[in-house]
Amino acid sequence: MARIPEETIEQVLAATDIVDVISGYIPLKRAGGSFKALCPFHNEKTPSFNITPSRQSFHCFGCGESGSAIGFVMKYENLPFVDAVKKLADKAGVPIIEEVYDPQAEQRRRSKSRLIELHNAAAQYFHSLVRKSPQAQHARDYLKKRGFSKESAERWLIGWMPENPKEFLNWARENNFRGRDLVDAGLAALKAEGNPKAGIYVRFRNRLMFPIHNDYGDIIAFSGRQLVNDPNSGKYINSPQTQIFDKSRVFFGLDKARRHMTKEKFALICEGQIDAISCHEQGIQNAIAPLGTAFTEHHARLLKRYTDTAILCFDADSAGHKAAQRAFSILVPAGIHVRCASMPEGEDPDSYIQKHGADAFKTLLDEAQDFFDYKLTHASKAVDLADIREKSNLAKDLANLARLVTDKVTLDSVISKVAARLGVGDQDFRSMVFQADKQQYRVRNYDNIDESTPEKAQATPMDNTISYLCFLALNSSEVMEWLCEQLEALHEPMSQTPGGHVLAKILARKPNPSNPASIQTYLLGIEESDRLALQSAFSENLPENPVSVAEGATSMLISNHLQHKDAIIRAALKKPGLGMEEMTDLLRQAEDVRQLLSNLNERYIR
Repeated sequence: MARIPEETIEQVLAATDIVDVISGYIPLKRAGGSFKALCPFHNEKTPSFNITPSRQSFHCFGCGESGSAIGFVMKYENLPFVDAVKKLADKAGVPIIEEVYDPQAEQRRRSKSRLIELHNAAAQYFHSLVRKSPQAQHARDYLKKRGFSKESAERWLIGWMPENPKEFLNWARENNFRGRDLVDAGLAALKAEGNPKAGIYVRFRNRLMFPIHNDYGDIIAFSGRQLVNDPNSGKYINSPQTQIFDKSRVFFGLDKARRHMTKEKFALICEGQIDAISCHEQGIQNAIAPLGTAFTEHHARLLKRYTDTAILCFDADSAGHKAAQRAFSILVPAGIHVRCASMPEGEDPDSYIQKHGADAFKTLLDEAQDFFDYKLTHASKAVDLADIREKSNLAKDLANLARLVTDKVTLDSVISKVAARLGVGDQDFRSMVFQADKQQYRVRNYDNIDESTPEKAQATPMDNTISYLCFLALNSSEVMEWLCEQLEALHEPMSQTPGGHVLAKILARKPNPSNPASIQTYLLGIEESDRLALQSAFSENLPENPVSVAEGATSMLISNHLQHKDAIIRAALKKPGLGMEEMTDLLRQAEDVRQLLSNLNERYIR
């Protein structure tokens, strides 16, 4: 398998500031010489996530996650190690040269590149048809009706897939794209699953084709909009999941909106692609849309990179209200504040802008309500608050939503607001929120255990003294050198003390404690169980005289080892029927141990 040389990994970490990396994903607050944040890897209300610039590491005291900038990117973006290294290397300008040719990795890279090439070429082909093909007149009429000009259609590279699949297949053949390429891209599918000889069929026919980009601008899929009503097919059809496309991890328009989301300090989330396009064309360039799927944690994490506020602009019907609630339940635990714009019945952003103009729509956005105000406004139309049972059910529903709010100040405000609107006491509603949170914790931890999920690696059992010596060695060059000089005395205690092999490996490799990149590179290269065992040690502060402390810890380690050895010898001497030779040997061993204990402080090399 191909691997990235350790020297290159160290270069990447040396050229990377972990604070800059993590602050690009979550907001940080300085706390003395370190930084704090709400942990992105578990739900918490009080910050326990610490970043230590001097060590170029992070550690969460709540869930135990820790590591380097590479480890953070791997965990946050769910990336494999090599991809995370390459992402940081690209940002830092460090060239990556893999040591060994890996045919499988090269094949995946070529396949991915081929799929992106196909998608870009197909998008240009579809766009040329919608502009010039006589058969696409109805598609041009539809675009004109929806307010699209030639320029806007070109900006979004909107195209048309012919009704006759042979036209597309002929184009693909002329451009050297095979049937297998079309199937891998999701533009076609096998007529008989598992039987390529049965032929393929084109997935999209007589549809407007909207290219879907990843957040870096590559075309990775298509969304096809129905032009002729067909009750047997959906209004929109998206490409299926492929090597380069997973709709649960993509927003339509994010490549164009991400910078504007950061500038405007909020993301406008619409229900459909045309709504998002219409907003952009009217200067509201922070608009995005999910791809016909429910919000996922991946969506929330992706959004969190660019903003911590979202305005939902969904339909005003019951389906739209439910969609807003589902989006809230995913976005808020990720630390994203949610507001909701109230659309008039039967309107969507595109139709509203066409009827009333962009300024009127911007006013709607300015007047967007906090989610709980929005929820109460619409619930009050459907719920009789004079009915105790209906009021109680609404309060439980709101408490279950309020428990998702991670910020304590915001939660206090929500509790006061909801309690006042429902006409109940603050403390009563707070108790309901606490009970909802407690109940959900039980469900999450006991009732919904996924037995198919692989067990997480367990930390290597480690003696406390060994653990502290590892910490000292990895944080002090003087301790590292001193311990390496004591290897003869330490060899046997390390081999027979829990976790001793971890210390032995550190002293054998000698990563440079004065270079955080060297330490983090070393930690990335060891067994996960050993790395987990070392995590807690890195929350310690280095003592003023680390070598003196290391001497004391080493004395304790050797002394404990010798006393244990002495106890074993004494127990052996008490066994009945010992021969003279065996007894003599045990007595000699006992004397050697006694001498070692009495001269313990003189064993060190000065």
